[in-house]
Parts: sequence; C-alpha cells; structure tokens
Amino acid sequence: MNYLSQSWLMNRRHALRALGSFISLPLLDCMIPLRAAETATATPRRSAFIYLANGVHSLNYQITTQGKDYKFSRSLMPLEKHREFITPISGLHHPGSLSHHHNCISIWLTGGKLGPSDRNTISLDQKMAELTAQHTRTASLEVAINENSLAWTADGVRLPALRRCSEIFASLFEEPKDGKTAQRRALRRKGSVLDANLAEVRQLERKMGSEDKGRMEQYLTSVREAEIRTRRADAWLDTPLPAVSDADRKRTNRDIAATMAGDYFRTVYDLMVLAFQTDVTRVATFSMGGEGNAISIPEIGITETRHQLSHHGGDPIYMEKLTMYDTFAIEQFSYFLTRLAETKDLTGKPLLGSTMALFGSGMSYGHSHGNANLPLVLAGGSDLGLKHGSHLDFNHAAPGFQGYTFGADGALTTAHYQLCSRPANSDAHMSNLLLLMAQRMGLEIDKFGDSNKVVSL
Repeated sequence: MNYLSQSWLMNRRHALRALGSFISLPLLDCMIPLRAAETATATPRRSAFIYLANGVHSLNYQITTQGKDYKFSRSLMPLEKHREFITPISGLHHPGSLSHHHNCISIWLTGGKLGPSDRNTISLDQKMAELTAQHTRTASLEVAINENSLAWTADGVRLPALRRCSEIFASLFEEPKDGKTAQRRALRRKGSVLDANLAEVRQLERKMGSEDKGRMEQYLTSVREAEIRTRRADAWLDTPLPAVSDADRKRTNRDIAATMAGDYFRTVYDLMVLAFQTDVTRVATFSMGGEGNAISIPEIGITETRHQLSHHGGDPIYMEKLTMYDTFAIEQFSYFLTRLAETKDLTGKPLLGSTMALFGSGMSYGHSHGNANLPLVLAGGSDLGLKHGSHLDFNHAAPGFQGYTFGADGALTTAHYQLCSRPANSDAHMSNLLLLMAQRMGLEIDKFGDSNKVVSL
C-alpha cells in the first residue's frame, strides 16, 4: 500500500498472501474503495454507555416490584418522567468480576475475565464502532473524569479518554490546529511507519514458534486497527466539518471547574447529544470515575469521594450522602434523556428513538465489593425495536428466590446486601444484555463476552 499516492485499495488475496498464516482476514474497510464507506445508512443507530463507580446505596436504589406496575425507588425517582422510555434492570452480573472487584469498570462492557494472567477482550462500544465507523468522522467518543475509559480494543488495550470539554469539542468540531496539510502529512508518515512494521513482521515470519505467532496475531490486529483509523482520518480531512450553532458552541465549548460536577456532567451529555445530532459519531462512552477515584460533589455538600462513601460501614451520614450522590448522578442521566428526546437527528426524528443509552455500574454494593445484582437502566432505542415501561427483574426469575426482605417499616433490610454479593440467578449474565444491544445496533452476532442467551426486551 502506498500512502503517499492514496492507493489504499487492498485485494483480499494479496492481504492474505502478505500476512501468511498469522491472521485470517475478513472483508476489511481497507479493501473497500476510498469514500465508498461514507454513504449514510437509512436509519442511523446510536449507543451511549454511562458508568457510575462503586455501585449504589442498594437499600434506597432497589426497585422491588417487577413488571409494568413497579414503583420507582428513591434514588431512581428522577427517571419517573421517562417511565415509558426506560427499563430498570435487576439481577444481572458479570461472572468474571465476582472475585476481582477492582476490574469492575474494565469488564463492564467486555464481559471478560480479568485474572492475573487474563487479557481483556473488545468492549461492546468498540464492537459497535466496527460497524458504524465507516459512516462517521469519529469512530467513537471516549470521555472519562480520569484515565479509566470504558473502551477496549480487540487486542485488549484500553483506549485513552478525553476529559476537558473544550478538548472534546475541538476533537469533534474543529479543524486541526496545524491545518489540514500538516495533519495529512502526519497521517501519511504514520502510515509509512505501519508499512515498515509490517515489512519487518514478514521477515520474522519463518523464525517464529507457535507462542510468538499468537502474540504476533495480536500485534497485527493492533496494526490493522491503526491502519484503518489512519486511512479514515485522512479521507475525512476533505469533508467539511458539520455546522454548529452559536448556542450549541457556547453551551459545549467551555471548561467547568471540578467543584461544579452537575454543570460538567450536563456539558458532557450536551456534547454527546451534539455529536449524535450531527452524526459525527454514533457510539459514545462516559465514565464518571473509576472504583478508586470517582470525584466528590461539593455543590450538593458532598466533600468525600464516592469510594469513601461506598465504604460507609453502616454510618447513616455516609449512607445518606451516598444516596444523594446516586440520585444526583441519575438526575444528570435524566437530563441526557430529555435532551435526546427534544433533539432531532439529520432525518428529523428525535434522537432518543434511535439511541440506546445504558446507565449503570459494574458493582452493586461497594462496602463489601458486591458485584451481583448490578444497578442498570437501559433507555431509548424504541425505533430499534426496544419496548420499555417495565422493571426487568432477573432475581424474581431465579429458582428458589423468596422475594426481597422488608422490615416492619416496609423498607428493605440489610439482608438485601447478600443478594448484591451472590447472584440469585447464576445464568443471568450482564453480557446477555450487551448481546441484545449489539443485535439491535445491527451486529450479526449470537454471542458477546460470556453471554449464554440474549435478553428479551
């Protein structure tokens, strides 16, 4: 491939011959003529994933009635106005996280198993991006308050995330600082480096043992991904950036102090809405912090970190503050759903109908690192066939489940924490929900992560 002449079209037989027996390639984007991938789909499908660290205050979060007539819990009350567009989900878990609580965020979207010798697998957002990236300027958007992105590549590498809102805006809606010519020169230089690396691989091919070939396959996957991203970035340099109104620019192209968490969360959500509205990307992830470093919210009187609050030890003050934090985060998610509902996409339809938004955590009860009965809410996507309005409870569906435990005051008792540590239904994997989202996004797959069936919704 000659990057300088833009001769990107690759013959599949040539690719297989060049890479030998190390990797069997499907039909790749780099085998498609340049610009052929830019044709927009008739009905764009979008997905957003929002992560809340350290679980929730389970006693104030848990919905205890299944089906359509459920009553919203205290923490989930901000979502009541969206009842017909959301599905609260109880009872799912990731088997791979039950003994490795520090990996909750890492496998939330992968369904992988991260022991000492395990390598993570591709996250759902990136699996979706493989399908949608051919239509958008940006394959996917990764936002995180800290370095803990939710996105993982096919070879188990975590993608970097953006934090500052002005940087996010610039990455989506502004020309390269050094101009298109310099940007294209840098991309071509990167392409030449990738070509040189592949040449070295071919020279080493005959000297490798089976273990080295396995490692090399992972390396070639990384090179392939980098190559495709480089080609796409080069091609999009000649495509005009989407127009952004002054009002949207003022709302999103700014930086917010860490003491104003709500303003920051809403600005990130506004950026995601704007990216979906202009079809710059169709896949986005937002991590509000990892298990050890989620921020405090001084604007509502919470000066402790979320990790501190989650290890409350039964302290009523900390438990109340954790509930306040849960409710606050869910209020911001409710804002996101409102913005999706009131914003039209390029086809003139509300974004909420074509956008699936998953909110939740990879942990349930932070004090004991309970990783069962994950707090999850799936919203939107009615145009993709999702039917909402009910509480989907896999605890109730478990054989032998005796129901939730209530005290004399009608509130859940601390016995509920046991359900948050040991799944009532061992077959109820969160990956079953991820598989549903993958299929509704248009991926023709029948398994994702550790899924054992697809959730019916």
